[in-house]
Amino acid sequence: MSTIEQTMKSSRNDKPVEPLIFEKHVESMCGVDFPPLDVPESAIDETLAGAGINLPSFGQHDVMAHYTHLSDRNFSVDGNFYPLGSCTMKHNPRINEWAASQPGFACLHPLQDDDTIQGALRLLYETRAMLEEISGLHEVSLQPAAGAHGEFTALKVIKAYYAEIGQPERQVVLAADTAHGTNPASCTMCGAIVETVRTVDGQTDLEHLKEVIETVGANKIACFMITNPSTAGLFDVHIKEIADIIHDAGAKLYLDGANMNAMVGRVKPSDFGVDAMHYNTHKTFSTPHGGGGPGAGPIGVTEELAPFLPVPQVMMADDGSFYLDRDRPKSIGKVRSFIGQFGVLVRCWTYISACGPLGLRNVAETAVLNANYIAARLQDLYEMPYFSPEEGKFCAHEFVTVPRALLDKGVTLIDIAKRMIDYNVHPPTMHWPVHDCLMVEPTETESKYALDQFIDVMRTIAEEIEQDIEKVQCAPTEADIARADEVSAARKPVIVFTESEAN
Repeated sequence: MSTIEQTMKSSRNDKPVEPLIFEKHVESMCGVDFPPLDVPESAIDETLAGAGINLPSFGQHDVMAHYTHLSDRNFSVDGNFYPLGSCTMKHNPRINEWAASQPGFACLHPLQDDDTIQGALRLLYETRAMLEEISGLHEVSLQPAAGAHGEFTALKVIKAYYAEIGQPERQVVLAADTAHGTNPASCTMCGAIVETVRTVDGQTDLEHLKEVIETVGANKIACFMITNPSTAGLFDVHIKEIADIIHDAGAKLYLDGANMNAMVGRVKPSDFGVDAMHYNTHKTFSTPHGGGGPGAGPIGVTEELAPFLPVPQVMMADDGSFYLDRDRPKSIGKVRSFIGQFGVLVRCWTYISACGPLGLRNVAETAVLNANYIAARLQDLYEMPYFSPEEGKFCAHEFVTVPRALLDKGVTLIDIAKRMIDYNVHPPTMHWPVHDCLMVEPTETESKYALDQFIDVMRTIAEEIEQDIEKVQCAPTEADIARADEVSAARKPVIVFTESEAN
């Protein structure tokens, strides 16, 4: 099939298919002019050279046009409403990118001597100090490369602490039944055993917590991993009691800081008894998110856990200069190459500095206000198990809806989600923390205009289910492709292109 035929072939209605870049291959085309060879040419052993790589030949501008066209078909934080609950997909201010692209940061080599990177080390030290102030904890490590990596690192620190004080038998970690999936996964990676603690109406069941501790044995508990506010969008009203129960058992309270966006600048985790936590900089501090790229998951700990943090740690000397401290005998060692995801941390520093204390407080207050506003406007059509202003029940930064009345009319949750795509809204998180739920998080960066548009979309979909249900059941009808078979795509992905497919 020719390129023109490929382009004009419809994927749905009159929308053309975007050919693969392999299908646009032009023989002998090259997008880059290499400089003349300025060293003697040497022959390469054919057994080492291999058969070559079957890559397409393409002009530089054509490559840009191809990927720009593809990007226009994607949902993005910049182009769409993206209420992906618990994942906090919010605007990444362009000043962050400007700061990270400055030559003094972007052109550094990771193996430079400390005295040649004083500006970079100062930025890292100040980032540390700001995160320590926000958490109220004694010391922060910037090394972990993601939130889950932060969990893993903090659990290693806690494990090292108990080994140091002669309690290596503390190998059990408690986690709420609404916990992020990374929590038990991180525990397993650390060789810990996970025990689940029940929640009732989105709150930790204190009696079950005590029961689990008694059953397992207090002397075997290492820590309780809790997300607060929880994935149900609720601040745990029992958090101080939970901390007391855990500390009475000789264990530590670990905060999954994924939802710090709801309380940054308002509440310090140390104030309610947290011993260790991680930040997700992409959620709370607007660094890039998604695509499997670089991230950062700094961890904060109390003074008694601080000696076990990873090396190197950025420090300030008495003369005001900065250096990397590698001499920490009790450290768990390195968990990341060099000194962490520096480019991401530049963006984190920029965001926190631009916001300032009052700005960060405003982040949390606006995120919570936005979530409550949407929930209040939709509660008559979308049932909300944890939200009831009449009973004094409000949400934090996100809310959960289980639209049972709509589902009972013959649609599925995936139908509703796919219909949202037709209205240029990215579907929220689904089926978690409870079955048949949508978890909606608008964040603080969406305007009231955008919130009202989203509310109109959700109310329109509810009306369509009542009046023209097939529109919802067949959705999406306006997207570039019809409804994808996600299950088959996940189980049997087609990831290899062959020349025969182009014909």
